[in-house]
Amino acid sequence: AIYLIFPELEGKLHAIAARVPVPDGSLIDFVCEVERSTTKEEVNEAFKRAAEGELKGILEYCEDPIVSSDIIGNPHSAIFDSLLTEVVEGNLVKVVAWYDNEWGYSNRLVELTAYIGERL
Repeated sequence: AIYLIFPELEGKLHAIAARVPVPDGSLIDFVCEVERSTTKEEVNEAFKRAAEGELKGILEYCEDPIVSSDIIGNPHSAIFDSLLTEVVEGNLVKVVAWYDNEWGYSNRLVELTAYIGERL
């Protein structure tokens, strides 16, 4: 479905969903090759700025060790886990984000409904 939104990513992205026996809470493990050399600190700072700026209320930046049960009921679409960021050889970046696959999604639906309602 991501290719419907970002067709330029077709053939460049692969993802899986692993089902585990927990009541709620999911994890995104994203690895990509970036164009310029970077550091773990730079990557984390970029996500922190986004969480405090344009993605405030959607992305949460976390500096504490957390597990899936810690994010249940969290209204953010993603909780960026800064402790799990890795950079290999300067340009291979791994980031991890947690999300409540029911509550975060429901919050975005409420916001979308309000947005549409304001424009009717």
